[in-house]
Amino acid sequence: MAKKAVATFAAKAGAKSMVKCIRMDKSPKTGAYVFTEQLVEEAKAKEYFQNKK
Repeated sequence: MAKKAVATFAAKAGAKSMVKCIRMDKSPKTGAYVFTEQLVEEAKAKEYFQNKK
């Protein structure tokens, strides 16, 4: 049987909890929608969705 590797984020001393944010943006070049993913701190998740680059 194969073993399954599972990644975990441990909340160690001083470590921040991270969340994966996926935002859907419309490409100005083609007009198609593209998905941008980024790991951000949980407290800054709202800020990530408000800022459009």
